[in-house]
Amino acid sequence: MKKSLHGKTVKNMPTGTKIVTYICLAWALIVSLVPLVWLGLSSLKKDPMARPGFQLPESICIDGYISTFKDLHVLRYFGNSLFVAGVSVLISVVMISMSAYVVARMEFRGKALVNILLYSTMFIPATALTYPAYNLINNLHLYDTRAALILIYSCSGIAVSFFVIKNYYDNIPKELEEAARIDGCTYFQTWVKVIFPIARPGIMTAAVLAFLSNWNEYYWASLVLITREKLTVPALLSTFTTSFNTNYNGLFSAMVVIILPPVILYCVFSKFFIEALSGGAVKG
Repeated sequence: MKKSLHGKTVKNMPTGTKIVTYICLAWALIVSLVPLVWLGLSSLKKDPMARPGFQLPESICIDGYISTFKDLHVLRYFGNSLFVAGVSVLISVVMISMSAYVVARMEFRGKALVNILLYSTMFIPATALTYPAYNLINNLHLYDTRAALILIYSCSGIAVSFFVIKNYYDNIPKELEEAARIDGCTYFQTWVKVIFPIARPGIMTAAVLAFLSNWNEYYWASLVLITREKLTVPALLSTFTTSFNTNYNGLFSAMVVIILPPVILYCVFSKFFIEALSGGAVKG
């Protein structure tokens, strides 16, 4: 029923609106794909600067990819990024999903203030937190450790995850929770057995967004980690200008390898994004 109504709306859309919509979609597609196509083509050219832009390579060269895996040992840094981003996402999503449930379902004094404080963190730049975070890490003797990065990542991006998950909770009928309570479930059991299965698309969306943010984060990774073997993938990028001083083929190949995991991750979990953004809970 929902699909037919949606299809009818699109079918009856005015011609001018259709044209504008298609133009916007085409522009978004071009802006998204053109840099990736350019990067992919450049990574296959022996000398990308000799044949710049979208010129096809005279012969396919994969020396840069071989060098990325053989000389730079990029898989080691992939492991660092996966570990740091994965652990921090697990910690933050568990904390945020439960706290968002409390804010969405329970009434308590200062609730509005909690919402304001959480959302206000979206407007605080990382540079403003440099000294307090750096001082805290030093006092905890965590400098140049992965634990320092996990601590920072677990506390960053809270507002976005909180917003996504709380909005999903708001779409879930309270009658489901009341029925669970009548059956003798506690608040925690209600969340595990009733709320979590329904809100899973929203929680997974928040988790993927947090993972992508942590995977691509450079500022903190370059600030708290100095040992090369502990670097994450974005921090490693800063060394490519010296490792590949004039070897642009190697540089572009490494960039292609590095951006593949986020692209694959989004493709795998894209259905959760669609469900979450369409308010996929069972409202009403």
